[in-house]
Amino acid sequence: MPPLALSDEQLDIVMAACRPLAPHQRNAFMTDVANALAGHQELGPGVVSRVCRDVQRRHFDAPDLGHGDHSKYR
Repeated sequence: MPPLALSDEQLDIVMAACRPLAPHQRNAFMTDVANALAGHQELGPGVVSRVCRDVQRRHFDAPDLGHGDHSKYR
């Protein structure tokens, strides 16, 4: 696959979507984003944002805050 040519704004979008992920999930996230973006002919900020949103949903594991002693008020 040839490298993607992303603008600074588009790269910022990808990096911002990567931040909430655990470090061990980021490589797979970036690979999936690159593969998804390769299927688009025109890459604007909206397309990059939507792709990142969709891919992030597959990689993000939300913390379970409903159980255990996670509150500072307990």
